[in-house]
Amino acid sequence: MPNHRIRLRSAFEIGAAACICCGLSFSIASAADVVAVTPPDTVSAEWMKVWPSVVARSQHQHGNLPAPGDLADWAKAYDTVEKMVAADVPGIVSANEVTVEPGTLHGVPILSIAPKGWIDDGRIVIYVHGGAFTFLSARSTLFESALMANRSGMKVISVDYTPAPAARWRQITDQVVSVYQAVLESGHKPAQIGMWGDSAGGSIVAGATLKLRDKGLPVPAALVLWAPWSDVSMAGDTYTTLADADPSLNVADLKQSAAAYADAADQKNPYVSPVYGDYSKGFPPTLIQGGTREIFLSNCVRQYQAISQAGMPATLDLYEGMVHVFQPIAPDSPEGRAALMKTIGFLNEHLRTAPRRSPAPAEPPK
Repeated sequence: MPNHRIRLRSAFEIGAAACICCGLSFSIASAADVVAVTPPDTVSAEWMKVWPSVVARSQHQHGNLPAPGDLADWAKAYDTVEKMVAADVPGIVSANEVTVEPGTLHGVPILSIAPKGWIDDGRIVIYVHGGAFTFLSARSTLFESALMANRSGMKVISVDYTPAPAARWRQITDQVVSVYQAVLESGHKPAQIGMWGDSAGGSIVAGATLKLRDKGLPVPAALVLWAPWSDVSMAGDTYTTLADADPSLNVADLKQSAAAYADAADQKNPYVSPVYGDYSKGFPPTLIQGGTREIFLSNCVRQYQAISQAGMPATLDLYEGMVHVFQPIAPDSPEGRAALMKTIGFLNEHLRTAPRRSPAPAEPPK
C-alpha cells in the first residue's frame, strides 16, 4: 500500500488553500480579530505552527458573496477561486504519486484517482467535495482526494458536480446518485463501495444516500463524513457559540451559499439537511469526524445522534481544537495522522475485497 508522506511544509501550504476554499470565509478581519482567534494549548506543536497560516489565509479576503440567484456573479466568483488553487494541483498530484484520469459516469464529469502501484481489489471510494455547495471542483480538491488515494491504496472517484446556483440541491444529489449507479453498473457491488464527503460534500453524500435508499436502491457499504454541513438552515448551538472561535468559517457567507443551494422552504428537507432524515428505515455504517473549534460541530453531533438514535451504526470522532476539515491541512501532524488512520481503518473494516473480472472504464470526456 502506498504510504508517501507529504512534507509538513507542503501540507501547510495545501492546507492554507483548503481553508480559504473549503471554509470560504471571505470577510475582512482586523489585526485584533486575528490575534483573538488563537488555538488552545492542547493542540500539537505541529498545529501550533500551522495555526497562524490558517487564520491569516482564511481571513485575508473581503467578500460580499453574490445574491443567491445571480448566476453570472457566482460564476465569476467560482472562477476566481479555481484560479487561486490551480497552481497547486500539479504539485499535489506529484507529491501523492497518483494517476488522475478525467471521464464521465452517466454524463456526470468525474476524476478517477489511482495510487501508485494500484491493484484493483474491487474496492472504490466515491468522493464528493466541499466548498459551500457553490465553489471548488474535483480538480481543485485533489489536495483531499489524492491524499486519500495515496494513504488508503484505493481508487477514488471524485464527482465533479455542478456547483450552486447553476444547479441546486435536487440536481446535485441526483448527479451523485447517477455516479453511484454507474459504479454499480460497472461491476462493483455495494459492499465494495464507500462514499466520502467533506463539509458541503458530507451533506450531499448523506442526502444522496437517503435518496438512494428511498428509491429502493442498494446503499454503499460505508459513509465517511468530514465536518458535514448537515443543517443548512443554520440551526444548531455552535452556529452561535463558535461563530467567533472558528477561524475558517463565516456565518454570513454560509447563509448566502445555503440560499444559493436551496430555498428557505427546502432547507429542512432531509436530502438538503440530512440531520432531519428518518434513519430508522436503514442507513450504512457512518463515520463522522470534526473538530471542537468549528461552527459545524453541532452538525457533527446532531448528524451522529440522528443516525445512532434510529439504531443505525454511527461513530462520532472529534478532535481537540481542530478547525473545519483539518485532516488535509497537516496530514502528518498527530491530529491529522490519527484522523486519516481512523478514516482508512473504517473503510477497510466495511468495504469488501473481491477482484473484478472485467472493469469498465469511465466514458471519455466529451
